[in-house]
Formats: sequence, C-alpha cells, structure tokens
Amino acid sequence: MAVVSRSRTERLVNLVICLLSTRRFLTAAQIAATVPGYEHNADDAREHEAFQRKFERDKAELRALGVPLETGTASVFDTEPGYRIARRDYALPAIPLGPDEAAAVGVAARLWRHAGLAAAATSGLAKLRAGGVDVDPHATLGVEPVLAVDAAFEPLTGAARARREVTFPYRVPEDDAPTTRHLQPWGVVCWRGRWYVVGHDTVRDAPRCFRLSRIVGPVRQIGEERAFEPPADLDLISYVARWSGPVERNRTTRVLVRPGRAAGVRRWAVDCTTTPEGDVLELRYADADSFAAWLVGYGADVTVLEPAEVRDATVARLREIAGVGASAELAEVA
Repeated sequence: MAVVSRSRTERLVNLVICLLSTRRFLTAAQIAATVPGYEHNADDAREHEAFQRKFERDKAELRALGVPLETGTASVFDTEPGYRIARRDYALPAIPLGPDEAAAVGVAARLWRHAGLAAAATSGLAKLRAGGVDVDPHATLGVEPVLAVDAAFEPLTGAARARREVTFPYRVPEDDAPTTRHLQPWGVVCWRGRWYVVGHDTVRDAPRCFRLSRIVGPVRQIGEERAFEPPADLDLISYVARWSGPVERNRTTRVLVRPGRAAGVRRWAVDCTTTPEGDVLELRYADADSFAAWLVGYGADVTVLEPAEVRDATVARLREIAGVGASAELAEVA
C-alpha cells in the first residue's frame, strides 16, 4: 500500500474542498492560484511542467479513491476544460455514530482546526470569491471544536513537519521558575486528555516528553529545516504511556449530566442515579486539573456536584477560556 505524504494529503483535502465549493468548472490555472500546495510561476516552463505532473497525479489519486471528479467547461466559449466535484454524487448519507466513534471524530475535528488545514481551506475559498468564482456557502467543511488545544500545539506540529529544532520555556510543578528546553520534535500526541510533544532533547542528549500545558511561553523554531529524522520505529503513544506511568484513579467525583447528552462521560461512570434534573454519575479520577480540563469539553451538558477541588478546577478552567476569548475579541477590535 502506498504511503501518502502529509503535505500531499493536505493538498488533496484542500483540492476536494475547493472543487466541492464551486458551482462551475475550474480550470487548472484557477486551481493553481487557489489551492495551497500548487503555487508556482506559470511563466517558468520547468515549474509549470512540474505543476502539471503534480496535478495529474492528484487527479488520478482522487479518482482512485472514488471521488467523482467531473471534467467540463463553464460555457461553449471556454477552450480549456475545468474540474469540479458534484455534491449529489459525493455526499454521504447520515451516519449514526456510537460514543467511541463520536469521540474519535471530535479529536479529528480539533486536529483539523489546529493543524492549519481549516485556515488553508478558508484562504482558498476566499481566493475563489475574490476571483469572481461563485462559491456555495453551504459546501464548506469547517468544524468548531468545543475547546482549543494548548497554544504550543500549532508551532510544535509545524516544527515536527519541517524537522526543525525548537526552544521553549517549560515549568514543572516542583520548580518555581521555568527552564529553557531545546528539542528536536518528533511529533505531538494526545494521551489521557493531555497533549504531549515527544522528541530528542539536545541538551540532555536523550529522548524526552513534555506536556504542552506546562509550556509557559512562545515556541521558537531555530536552525534549518530537515535537520533531523525521527526514529523509524517511533510510536508516540507508547512512549508517552511509558513516560507518564500508570494512573491511579483513586478519587471520586459526582456530576450531573443532561438526559441523553455527554456520552463520553457516561462511558466512564461507575454508578448512575436518575433524577428529575438529569443523571447523577459517579466517576473516578486521578488529578483534579486534568479531569476538569476534560469535563469542560462537554460544556453545559455536565455540572460538577462534588468534590470542591474538581468544581473549583472546572470553574478556573472556564474562566481561563473566557479570558482567552475576550482577549481575542479585544485584539480584533484593536
């Protein structure tokens, strides 16, 4: 089975969004000017030939995947063929998801937004509109996660893709002041509700794992691209699991859940009592802060009843989120 590179995967996704969003056939030139990954100098014969080869490979890949790629012209006066994807042939029927499947889709949605894919797709659609192309406003695939991941997520995933070393200030609970870490990032992964970056610590000359929520300042990329290669047999999840060790969930909390909501929380309940206000679930947890960070992802569907440490941690997390949102609004106004 062929392995598709990350950059090619992103380009193919953006191409599908572009061709789904237009009501008319788009020429290769319009696609090159719109879809990230096809940028080139059309006046340079060598670059243009490389683009054409890339575009032909991508069209073949989409058709091999079953994407109904149509070829045609917008009018009888057009001399160059264009391309589009008919939504009637591409749309899927309603798909019922179980709790575990829905949770996986939620993680994918958060990754979509914070890996830069959503921004690239939105930029491409804006270029189409600016070029006078009629764009279907209902065809976009934008998703909104309940909560944003840590601020360090995007620069670290970008550095891992580019294979560039990074530095960042990192604070551990037992130390008052942060220390600067130097890392060749191999990848970023979510483990038990927390995001971690795994890589080679160049100061300690050893593999290390860092929790993104403990990065207390900007992540700076240094050095050249492609400066290192991660291990061939790398398994990020296994590494983080070994690094973090077993979790002892020896504390108990009670939460009120709205009827029929928060399936992910219900999955972990050890006891459930139905009341007129909703279902009171009993759950086990290890750390109040990480547990609260997970709970607030369910919004108003879950209310913490006890103990106080989980309730206070949840309130603090919500205030932090509200403060980030307010800062963003003020920045836009400024």
